[in-house]
Amino acid sequence: MESLFKRHDAYISRVPMKYIRDFMQRVNWDSRLVIIRGPKGVGKSTMMQQYIKKNFPTGDRHVLYCSADTNYFAAHSLLDLAENFVKIGGRWLFIDEIHKYPGWSREIKEIYDLYSELHIVLSGSSLIQINDGQADLSRRIMPYDMPGLSLREFLHLDLGLDINPISLNQLLDNPAQFCIQITSLCHPLEHFNRYLQFGYYPFYFEQKQEYYDKLENTVNYIIDVELTKYRSLDVGYTRQVKALLHIISQMTPYEVDIAKLSKASGISRLSTLKYITHLEEACLIRRLFTDLKRVTDLQKPDKMYLDNTNLLYTLSPGKPEIGTVRETFFANQLASAGHTVEYAGYKSGDFCIDDNTVIEVGGADKGFSQLAGQEHSFVAADDIDSAYIRKIPLWAFGFLY
Repeated sequence: MESLFKRHDAYISRVPMKYIRDFMQRVNWDSRLVIIRGPKGVGKSTMMQQYIKKNFPTGDRHVLYCSADTNYFAAHSLLDLAENFVKIGGRWLFIDEIHKYPGWSREIKEIYDLYSELHIVLSGSSLIQINDGQADLSRRIMPYDMPGLSLREFLHLDLGLDINPISLNQLLDNPAQFCIQITSLCHPLEHFNRYLQFGYYPFYFEQKQEYYDKLENTVNYIIDVELTKYRSLDVGYTRQVKALLHIISQMTPYEVDIAKLSKASGISRLSTLKYITHLEEACLIRRLFTDLKRVTDLQKPDKMYLDNTNLLYTLSPGKPEIGTVRETFFANQLASAGHTVEYAGYKSGDFCIDDNTVIEVGGADKGFSQLAGQEHSFVAADDIDSAYIRKIPLWAFGFLY
């Protein structure tokens, strides 16, 4: 245990506290069992360490942070750890990278049942399954899915701007007032393209020069390690899945042709549908459907994007098509803020949000022709800094979380 506490002290002493993401406030830390899921690099470990540093005195041995991929677990089980920790008065156990511990769910369930006064906080891959068929944790655990940085958060880290998030309803009700507030603090268009290229993953601020290399390594890790382990992807097919991802990066959103994708990647049609489902689970792509309630397993999506624009700039062999960039940004920010994002339908606008709002995304000259007959509809326009009635700057949707 002493070796774990030494590492705990080192981690907590080094964690930066200059900026704490608002996502921390979304988590109900009083729950007995919490798991924070998300793709590699979005800041799960940092947030756990920040919570400890913020809420527990230095040297407090009632709390312990450790990672499930440390050498300690080569000779000890999670049950051993929990038992020894509780014996010395431990109350809060934070375990990072829990997906790297084989059979974690069975032992966590047992720990939960044995030690009623112990709070357990876990972090893991987006691909982690709460109920893996061996131990049903779904009735015990509170899951949270952590996204990357919003445009608002990027501007805070990059420029020091302290701007509160705005709800979608507030933005749509009075976009002009919000745009005046933001433009009085900065020129959003001056910074928007930088965010689109490298603002989503927090590690940009640690390794700016190697950002794209690290992001590509992250993608390779997800496919080579996580998909093979957690979705039984045959190692021999990882190259084709990477090829599939590169092909998607070059697609325009209205060209979802599974037969074409299958032929270009060398993967059967059925396997292509299965792999794009897994890529979405891994937060590498996003599928859109016209009616999520009626979606069946392995159904062809109506639209498809990479998960965020940083992936688009990393994986696309040339400069990404600007329309794809815009729609990728919009879908990512709305979904990351907790909204339901669907395809609005042919000739009906680009997106249907929360089943009640239609939004068309385009450039500064985008009009309302495709929104004719849509009662609650708006245009999200790039390259403008002011709102005009139902025409709202695209960047403004980056302040929702």
